[in-house]
Amino acid sequence: MKKLLAGMTAAAVLMGSASHAETTLKLVEVITSPERTEVLQGIVDEFESNNPGVTVEIVSLPWGNAFEKLATMVAGGDVPDVVEMPDTWQALYAGSDQLVSLTDHVGGWEHGATLTDKTVAMGSQAGDLYMIPYGFYLRAMFYNKKLLAEAGIDAPPATMEEFSAASAAVSELDGKYGYCLRGGPGGTNGWIMFAAAMNGTNEFFTEDGVSRINEPGSVEGIQFMIDMYQNGYAPKDSVSWGFNEIVAGFYSGTCAFLDQDPDALIAISERMPAEDFAVIPMPVGPSGKAFPTIGFAGWSIFNATEHEDEAFDLVAALSSPEANATWAKRVGVIPIHTGADQDPHFQTEQFKGWFEELNGEQYLPTTMPTYLEQWGYFGSTLLLETSQEALLEQRTAQDVADEWAEFLTNEYTKWKASQ
Repeated sequence: MKKLLAGMTAAAVLMGSASHAETTLKLVEVITSPERTEVLQGIVDEFESNNPGVTVEIVSLPWGNAFEKLATMVAGGDVPDVVEMPDTWQALYAGSDQLVSLTDHVGGWEHGATLTDKTVAMGSQAGDLYMIPYGFYLRAMFYNKKLLAEAGIDAPPATMEEFSAASAAVSELDGKYGYCLRGGPGGTNGWIMFAAAMNGTNEFFTEDGVSRINEPGSVEGIQFMIDMYQNGYAPKDSVSWGFNEIVAGFYSGTCAFLDQDPDALIAISERMPAEDFAVIPMPVGPSGKAFPTIGFAGWSIFNATEHEDEAFDLVAALSSPEANATWAKRVGVIPIHTGADQDPHFQTEQFKGWFEELNGEQYLPTTMPTYLEQWGYFGSTLLLETSQEALLEQRTAQDVADEWAEFLTNEYTKWKASQ
């Protein structure tokens, strides 16, 4: 009888183990690179070793067509358990009730209380948490210490006026310029930030749903950008510069200032000695405020999962303070847990500007109105083409601002009507 019971017990254990071993979680990443996937795989490997009954399958979707590919997967029933969710997609999937609410899961998680307020706020929709962001892409200002010293600038600029003056001084140096202006693809952030700084607000619309991009202050900010280019404070070919060109323009010593996210720090740190550059907050406008743009991505769980608890265990492992610190350092984002800024890696001059922006009352991070159906077209096509025309003196600041405002107001009206 004892042998029979022992055999039955052993069989039950084996059956339970076999059943547990069949738990496979599909994790889709959408902002991919070989280096990034390697970091992700390392965290997943550790998770699997700590959860021997769970296997994680990583599916990498190249960013260029990730939105369409994920939508196709979901529509075809090939729904991942866990997904890397960009901020621009969050409203779509959370709004259509396709994501698991993480509120209760995080409430019972040992590290839930150390998530920063901004992390919880950014990961929430309509008061419910649908994503744990893994970090923030926040704009701040890189500056070249050597070029400023050579130009006779004693301290980095804190205001828009000081930024213009410092850029003018550096541009007097032979073959040097003040600002790595991003006039080509992806340049929307600069125009929005400077318009907001000079207008004193990052509100995109009035209470009546009218765009504020052509208000007098906003036009002044747009003119500021145009003047930087037309006065020779930015390289002539920067009218078509994208990410790679502006980053190279900074680390090569061509220009003294660059507004970018922490992901640019990786390439710059490999090519410039740490003592030659630092990062400061975006310069404030006449109101004493600056409005650096902020973007983020994080980990969400689809409602279709059959392994919600295991899926959250994976999200928790990816989001733990230790794993998130590793991710933030290797990928180039601002970490999500309180106290992370005490890590020696984040206490350097290179990270100082971003943490000052997150903690200073005069810096109000700005999220783009990605809920507008045609926002992608606005940034990638309309603003790009018209701003280049303005830089080349083919359009005035007021002219392009009025066109932008008309487009955005119409889009907001359509969005509001659909709610």
